[in-house]
Amino acid sequence: MGSERNAAYDMFDADPASRGLGIELVEAADGAAVARMRVTDAMINGHAIAHGGFVFLLADTAFALACNSCGPATVAAGGEITFVRPARVGDLLTAYATERTRYGRSGIYDVTVTRDDGAVIAEFRGRSRTLVDRPAPADGATPGR
Repeated sequence: MGSERNAAYDMFDADPASRGLGIELVEAADGAAVARMRVTDAMINGHAIAHGGFVFLLADTAFALACNSCGPATVAAGGEITFVRPARVGDLLTAYATERTRYGRSGIYDVTVTRDDGAVIAEFRGRSRTLVDRPAPADGATPGR
């Protein structure tokens, strides 16, 4: 991956949800991205393992970074995850996102989430959609995408 700043870095800088959970952007370029997050006490469910929603959020963030690493602005059209192993308090999770294909305004991306011991925690597949710039309606409403 290249080391030059791109739209993914700008998007991440404007993302308080991901940054607020301690997610770090490691790198993003050329349709790929790496992000990581340390599992905290606040992320643990009633089974004493990381809540799947937090693992999904990390994978989704890496997916978003990969989608936006080439510009223009791209959003999720959908995503699904398979949880493979649990994560626990203190685990450092790393999400590796890779573009599989882009066609028209759509794309498919795969994300593998690993624990710091290298074990795979989850596999995520995301579907993206590139936004089309449209003029704002006269009434000030947000235009459809």
